[in-house]
Order: sequence, then C-alpha cells, then structure tokens
Amino acid sequence: MQRRFQGPPTSFIVIAVALIQVLGTVFSASHQTALRPLDPLAFILLLAGPGALAFRTSRPVVMLPVTLAATFSYVLLGYAWGPIVLSLALSIILTAAAGLRWQAWIGAGICAAAIVLFAVIAGDEAGLVRSSAGVAWAAILVLIGEGFRRRGERMAEYRRRREAAKQAERDEYRLTLARDIHDVVAHSLSMINVQASVALHLGTNDPEKLRPALEAIKAASKESLAEVRQLLGVLRDDAPLSPAAPPSLARIPELVEDARHGGLQVRFENSVSPERVGTAQQETAYRIVQEALSNVRRHSGAASAVVRLELAANALKVRIDDDGAGMRGAAAGNGLTGMHERVDALGGTLSLTPLDPGLRVEGNLPLNFTQGEHRP
Repeated sequence: MQRRFQGPPTSFIVIAVALIQVLGTVFSASHQTALRPLDPLAFILLLAGPGALAFRTSRPVVMLPVTLAATFSYVLLGYAWGPIVLSLALSIILTAAAGLRWQAWIGAGICAAAIVLFAVIAGDEAGLVRSSAGVAWAAILVLIGEGFRRRGERMAEYRRRREAAKQAERDEYRLTLARDIHDVVAHSLSMINVQASVALHLGTNDPEKLRPALEAIKAASKESLAEVRQLLGVLRDDAPLSPAAPPSLARIPELVEDARHGGLQVRFENSVSPERVGTAQQETAYRIVQEALSNVRRHSGAASAVVRLELAANALKVRIDDDGAGMRGAAAGNGLTGMHERVDALGGTLSLTPLDPGLRVEGNLPLNFTQGEHRP
C-alpha cells in the first residue's frame, strides 16, 4: 500500500485556498472591465475547486477532475481573471503525491494543451511565449508532487525499519530474559527436588545425614531467590536493583558440587585460566554446564558425568559426558534451545553426540568473538 503525502491538515488547505480564490478574485474583478460580473455561479465555481481538495486523503482521484471542470467552466464563462488556478495547481501536486501518477500527467497535459490553444486563438506571439512557460509549470507541478510522494515513501520506509529494529530489540530482550529465568529457576528447582528426595530417604534410613541435605536445599533456594530478584529488578523500573555479576568459570565447581550432593559422581577437569576468557564466554560456559548437569540429574538416569574445560584453536571448549540413557528421541526443550541461542550469539557451535552409553554435550566458544558481532 502506497503511503500518501500528508502535509498540512486538509481543513487548513481547503479554507486557505477558498479564501485566496474568492477574495483574490473579488479584488481582481474590481480592477477589470468588459468582463462578465461575478454572480452566484461564479462563487460556486470558485469554491468548487477548494472543496474538491477535501477529498485528498479519502478519495484523491476526485480532486483533479473536479478542479479541472470548475476552472475551465469559470474561464470559458468569461468571468474576471483571478487566482482561480490555485486549486487546480494544488490538485495536480496532491494527485501526484497520492501516487496517481498517470492521472496527474493527464491533467497537466490537458492544462498545457488548453494554455497553448488559448494562445493560438488569441493570435498573440507574446502569448505563445508565455504559454510555453505555462506548459513548463504544468510539468513542474507534477514533478513537485512526485517529489513529495517519494519523500513520503522514504519516511515510511525509515519508520518501518526503525520499528522493525525496535521490535527485534524487544524480541532479543525477551529471549534473553526467558533464558535467564529458565537457567536460574529450572536449575535451582531441579537441585532442590533432588536434595528433597535425598532428604526424604535419609529421614527414614539415615537421620544423621539429613542435616547436610536440608542445608543444601536452603542454600540453593536462597541463591535462586536472589537471582530471581535481580531478574525482577530488570523488569521494575520503579525499583531497580544493581545487576548481579554474571556467573564465571570460577563458579563451575559449585555446580559440580551441587550435582555430587544430588548423588551424581562428577569429575571436573579444568585446564583453563579465567583471565584468558571473556566475560560473555565464561557466562555461556557456566550456563552450558549448568543446563547439562541439570538434564543429567533429571532425565538421563546417569550415575556419573565428566565436565571438561580446555582451550584449543583460540576457543574455549566445554564438554560434558554422562553414562545415562541419552536423549532417547526426545525433542529439545527450552533449556537446550537456550543453550543454542547463547552459543550462537558468540559465534560458536553446540553439539549433542550420543555415546554408548550416555550423551556428550560439547560447546565451542571463540575467544575473539563478542556479542553483537555477526558471523559472515
């Protein structure tokens, strides 16, 4: 759908043009003689052109035929000459600006032909010269309207792109927030669930070991509550909170220890110095390990897992192997989707490889890639 030139309010244009045509013609008629005096029909024709301009937004196709008919009728009836052509000139411009290109050119051509015809009938050589200027102005009016139309289209395209960029920014913000909420809540609730099961078992069979399980539940719920409050602070402008430091490689041993408390045997191998890894890469690596260990405890039924961090080919490699049942044909959930999105944002790769038994989750995070860049 073509965007029409907006310009000043329609009511302002109609009233202004009507006043100029009527008052200007009355003043001009008082200085002209031997012409037909202004009568009610003359005023109707003087107002018909401005009235047609009222359709410039609703039915622009009406403007030019009406103003042509009113102007030519006024001139042919021999009324006093005045600014009667103002509404006709504006209708040509507004018709072209509305995208009715051929109608505008046809109207301008009719006007040019009429100007030349009147000059020929008058037989005045100076009139022929003046008529050539009138023909040029008819074409110029169409070109002015075309300029307004193209400007309107450029502005509409600019607004569309700006709105699309804002929408993309909002979508990215929502995805980031959804990933953060999932990573925090799903991991913490999963660990609490596992520890609660252990606590129930120990409460019956080994009450002396019940306290460490309950302390682990308390610590996990406290940490989860603090992170959820940070996320809610992002949403509440009336009560902003200082942003929490993103998780780093130094906190991965905490994930390993939590998994061990849940009954999973985990071996952690780390040959990476955190100083060589960017903040974004460290956070993504943490989230990969977090989600992978959470899935191992909840779904795979594994007894052991290995978490390995290493640097290779200017990239941080994160690998989690387990001896569980693997994916078993299950579709990827929100957690795996979030992992892929985080890794893609850093220009890396994430792969899920079946083992015998178990599953390998492996992320490859380039060290020289920052969020906001785009891969070729």
